Amino acid sequence: MSDAAIEVESLGRTFKVRGGQVVALKNVDMRVGRGEIVGLLGSNGAGKTTLTKILATLLLPSSGTARIFGHDVTADPREVRRMIGVVLGGDRGLYSKLNGRDNLRFFAMLAGVGRRGLAERLDAALDRVGLTEVADRAVETYSKGMRQRLHLAIGMINEPPVMLLDEPTVGLDPVEAERLRRDIAGLRDGGTSVLLTSHYLLDIERLADRVVILADGEAAADVDVAEFAKLAGYTAIVTVRGMGRPPEFESGQSQFTVDDLSESGGLWTLRLRVRDWSVESFGSLGSALGGVDILGVDVSPLRLEDVYSHVAAQLAANGPSKAGEVHP
Repeated sequence: MSDAAIEVESLGRTFKVRGGQVVALKNVDMRVGRGEIVGLLGSNGAGKTTLTKILATLLLPSSGTARIFGHDVTADPREVRRMIGVVLGGDRGLYSKLNGRDNLRFFAMLAGVGRRGLAERLDAALDRVGLTEVADRAVETYSKGMRQRLHLAIGMINEPPVMLLDEPTVGLDPVEAERLRRDIAGLRDGGTSVLLTSHYLLDIERLADRVVILADGEAAADVDVAEFAKLAGYTAIVTVRGMGRPPEFESGQSQFTVDDLSESGGLWTLRLRVRDWSVESFGSLGSALGGVDILGVDVSPLRLEDVYSHVAAQLAANGPSKAGEVHP
C-alpha cells in the first residue's frame, strides 16, 4: 500500500458547454499523507467539488492521475470506493421516512459491509456521532445537524482509511458545528486521512494540518496551517481608543503598522497591525502610546478568514501562483 493516502498529479478536468468548454481543473498536484487532515480552500468555481468528485470516482479526469493508497481512480474504481467514505454538504440523500438506524443499515450494505457483526458496527457508528438515543426515530424528525452527523456515520460505516468531506458543517448552528468538528477530529485520531473542503475557516483552523488553495482550477498554494497563518503578514489587530492628542509614530517602524487613525470630537481611534508578539513589539507599542490619554484597548488575534482574504486578493490581482510566490 502506498505511503500517501491521496496522490494527485497533473490532474485536469474540462466540461463541454455550448460554444466551447470550461476548464474546471488544470494540472493540479496534491498529496494527503496517512492520518493527515488537509483543508481544501478556494472561492466558488475554483474546482474544489470537481476534485472531490473525481477522488470519489463520481467524475472521470480529463488528464492526469489521482490515486487512493496507490489505486488509480480511473483504472481501479471499485477498490478506490472500498477505501473511501464520502460526506457531501447538506442534509439530503437520506430516506426521511426510515429511522436513523435503518438508513445506516441500508447504506452499510451498499458499501459492502457483511451481515456478520453488522448490528454491533451500527451501534458503534451511531454512538460515535452521538445519535444512539435518536437512532430509532424517523429521519424526518431530525435537525439539520443530526442529519449531517448521520451522513458522517454513513461515510465511516465501512471504516475507510480515507474520508472526503465536502462542506460538512454548512448550515449548522455553532453547537452542532462544533460537535461535528469533534467527530472529524476523532477520525484523524483513529488514523483516517481526511480531505476537508469548507468555506468556514474555523473548520480549517480547528482541524487541518495543511492547506491547499485552488484558484481558477489550479493549486495556488500548499502550506501547513502555521505557515498559512503567516501569509497575512501580521498576528493581531490592536485597537486603541483615546482622547486629546493622538499618538505620533516614528517612520520605519517594523514591529507594527498603522492600519487606520480617525479623530472626532476630541476622541480618536487607532488600529494597528502587529507583525509578531515579542519584547521588541511590546516595547515599540509602549513607546508609541506613552504620554497619551488612553480610554481602552482591544486586541483581536489573527483569524484564518483574514489570511484567506489576503491570499484571495493576491490571487485575484496576480492570478494563481505557487505557494512560495504568495507573500505577506
